[in-house]
Amino acid sequence: MKLLTTGVSHKTAPVEVRECLAFREETLPAALHDLKTRPGVTEAVILSTCNRVEITVTTEDDCDPQTVVDTFLCEQKAVDSERLAAHLYRHEGRDAIHHLFRVSSSLDSMVVGEPQILGQIKAAYGAAKDCGALCGWLDSLYTRAFSVAKRVRSETGIGQMAVSVSYAAVELARKIFGSLNNRTIMIVGAGKMSELAARHLRRSGASHVFVTNRTHERAVEMAKLFQGTPIEYTRFVSMLPEVDIVITSSGAPHYILHRDEMQRAIAVRRNKPMFLIDIAVPRNIEPAVNDIDNVFLYDIDDLQEVVNANLRERMKAAERAESLVAEEVERTMARMKVAEVTPVIVGLQEQLEQIRSSELDKVRRRYGPFTPEQEEAFETLTRGIVNKIAHGPISVLRTQAGQPDGIHAIAAIRKAFHLQD
Repeated sequence: MKLLTTGVSHKTAPVEVRECLAFREETLPAALHDLKTRPGVTEAVILSTCNRVEITVTTEDDCDPQTVVDTFLCEQKAVDSERLAAHLYRHEGRDAIHHLFRVSSSLDSMVVGEPQILGQIKAAYGAAKDCGALCGWLDSLYTRAFSVAKRVRSETGIGQMAVSVSYAAVELARKIFGSLNNRTIMIVGAGKMSELAARHLRRSGASHVFVTNRTHERAVEMAKLFQGTPIEYTRFVSMLPEVDIVITSSGAPHYILHRDEMQRAIAVRRNKPMFLIDIAVPRNIEPAVNDIDNVFLYDIDDLQEVVNANLRERMKAAERAESLVAEEVERTMARMKVAEVTPVIVGLQEQLEQIRSSELDKVRRRYGPFTPEQEEAFETLTRGIVNKIAHGPISVLRTQAGQPDGIHAIAAIRKAFHLQD
């Protein structure tokens, strides 16, 4: 059996190449059927995301998987083979296993530690399974990859630190409030980053969103995204006492929220804490606001500093994750080597059992019939002898399976016991 992964990713190909090779979800069953039914192909998986397209196949020993996959891609996507070759990467055998484990563990992602890739690989696995393109050894390899990814995530904490500004805002909000359940958000301005931050806060339990903008129609439009409430721009300061979290991203060239206004708002709130996220450049909120007790103001630089610190921690976790992946690759390779000699072990046991049974039959014909007690004694005696004879060769087969020169020891045992290849 041969194992090959062929693909492009954000590291090897620009988006215009990746989109040319991408497979839409509804086209996957037909594409997998086409690939699986090509001569020599035994199993196949196609992974297609915005950042990578990968095709993994196992083939029979006399098949050239590279030619099969390249031909498949050229025919499916009508791309020139030379142009394609400039962006492709290939991993065979052990390297393909290592690559699969790294990708599943989000060590090869644009944002290391992001959780989406594992779900995307599981979806690709499910699609291949559903249409019969995955039914043997490759199936078990993907199952193993999922376990490796789970181990990496649980033992390294690689995905626990926020590495985007919008996620950092949520992380800081949790530190301030403990729980975000039933917290109220006010969005001032209609910037994309503030929308993302509000989405993450809403998913984390925030109960309601107010939206205001100089252009009221835009506020109404954005409020619909959150099932929230649009507020007239001239009223948002008076609404502040009702709000726990304020996100500002207005394009105003001056401060739109000042210290004295926040002082009044926090007094009406009876000093219940407020979290202010100023994503605008130039800033929307007067920096002196941060001097007020129970008011926590973070601007874009503060959030970026949190992100950078988390990225450094995530890269430390990635180093540990790389070690875990390498360890799991070694375990997988060892299991594969043992699996390779299993037919030899079974053949040896069957041959010895055949000799034992044949010799017992000769004894029965010459001296039998025997009593049940004698039959039991002969069975116990001969099985014990055979097991002791088999123990040495079987132990050698298992230990030599993972050794570089083990093939010679295995060949010697085959020859000594007249076992067929």
